[in-house]
Amino acid sequence: MQAIKQFFILASASPRRKELLKKAGYKFDVAVSSIDESKIKTKELTPVEFACKAALAKANDIAEKFPDKIIVAADTIADFDGEIIGKAQTAQQAEQITRKLFSKPHKIITAIAIVKKNAGLELVDYDTTIVYPVKMSEKQIEEHIASGIWKDKAGAYAIQEGGDKFIDHINGSETNVMGLSMELFEKMIKKAQKNGNT
Repeated sequence: MQAIKQFFILASASPRRKELLKKAGYKFDVAVSSIDESKIKTKELTPVEFACKAALAKANDIAEKFPDKIIVAADTIADFDGEIIGKAQTAQQAEQITRKLFSKPHKIITAIAIVKKNAGLELVDYDTTIVYPVKMSEKQIEEHIASGIWKDKAGAYAIQEGGDKFIDHINGSETNVMGLSMELFEKMIKKAQKNGNT
């Protein structure tokens, strides 16, 4: 089990991803990627393709600076009937997203990319969780937007920060909805260590 806890660099500022990895006993540094997901063209990309492309772009961005280290990056989006929904930039956008996503079941997709440049290692995979929401009242929507919890979160909510009260049930990984499928990550990091001679 100890071999799994390999040191790596996490290319993410997400406190939720850091918390999940620390809780699992991983040792890592953080180097935040300068990649702006909003600049990635969504036209002709499926939600899965978009998430994978964004995660890989973030990992490669940091790998340029640390070519001899394993770099881990991730990208989380909501998929609403094929429409890619990322982070809201304003309260108005957050309200529009909330009304849309909590009207019926939607998917949360998190792609994970693991890169080690000088070993020629590049792994990308994703996990999908279906979220079945509870219909929110006007008052609940108003309170959710006023709380500011939606900031910097894909789909404008966080399952671990009170968002679970608006969710009836999920089909899939809960940590995937939080921003990093730990089940998928553990499989990928094992493969990375094997293939990257770490």
